Amino acid sequence: MTSNTATSIGAGDTHTCALLSGGTAKCWGWNGGGELGNGKKTSSLTPVSVSGIENATAVSAGVWHTCALLSDGTVKCWGLNNYDQLGNGTKPSSVTPVAVSGITNATFVSAGGWHTCALLSGGTVECWGDNDGGQLGNGTKPSSVTPVAVSGITNAIAVGAGPGHTCAVLSGGTVECWGVNGGGQLGNGTKTDHSTPVAVSGITNAIAIGAGGLHTCAVLSDGTVKCWGFNNYGQLGNGTSISSSTPVAVSGIANATAVSAGIFHTCALLSSGTVKCWGYDAFGRLGNGTKTGSSTPVAVSGITNATAISAGHDDTCAIRSGGTVECWGYNAFGQLGDGTMTDRSTPVGVVGLTP
Repeated sequence: MTSNTATSIGAGDTHTCALLSGGTAKCWGWNGGGELGNGKKTSSLTPVSVSGIENATAVSAGVWHTCALLSDGTVKCWGLNNYDQLGNGTKPSSVTPVAVSGITNATFVSAGGWHTCALLSGGTVECWGDNDGGQLGNGTKPSSVTPVAVSGITNAIAVGAGPGHTCAVLSGGTVECWGVNGGGQLGNGTKTDHSTPVAVSGITNAIAIGAGGLHTCAVLSDGTVKCWGFNNYGQLGNGTSISSSTPVAVSGIANATAVSAGIFHTCALLSSGTVKCWGYDAFGRLGNGTKTGSSTPVAVSGITNATAISAGHDDTCAIRSGGTVECWGYNAFGQLGDGTMTDRSTPVGVVGLTP
């Protein structure tokens, strides 16, 4: 019997996917590129099963593609492949999962906008897909249909891919980023793009990373969060709308365990099981029952036992301790999975994944 207990969640641009405890995956929302992985290009307001995925351990959603990490260390991706983001050595898009070439020992995968990166068991990182801003990190700009090694990264413990940049947490607690830097999202005090990793200023004790549109955030070992980059909507969470090319402290967060950055908003999972979000709140993406933005964190309504979060382009989803899934925010493509296309400013249950 197929499990409907979620263990991993990935919110993309206009679709969302959840990994289930049995190793299968389900996706919902827009499917014009085949990103739902069910062999079709028909969108769905409720979850559909991804074809052929039976032993996944994590899932990540990009703009119009999705990738899953499998228990044997391989990675499979599906959806639009216009920038080679599927990593299988070919150009055609795929409505069902295809194996990423040469990846056999991955421990984590992160799907960015039009590129994807995998953390390998030895601490190296490999990326594939679009590279016009240097987001593959190999010192060049051409895109790649197969994975290429990120230059100089040998001891990474976490990786996060945004639309045009990528960041990695290293084993010593420092963070290095590469790619597009127009908003200061690389965190090195400049706005110059870099095709190889550069160190984020002043971060020495990071444990988790979240790469957003033009900003990035890190959870530190003391439970605080720091963000850097574009801040026009308060997505850095420090009570201002002033952008910063170096990290600034998020106000009032002292017990975070994970952070996820959308395009203009950010959310943190706290050790208490609650979730707080900040930034732009059109469509209700902060989840507090309003559509008023906030430059400091606000509590998501009714979430008290979350175990995982993922911020999409304009929405956010959380897994609760029982394995149920709730989402909030923009829903014009059915990405909240509640069977409607109605925006929600408070969490709603995903059909079939919530009692």
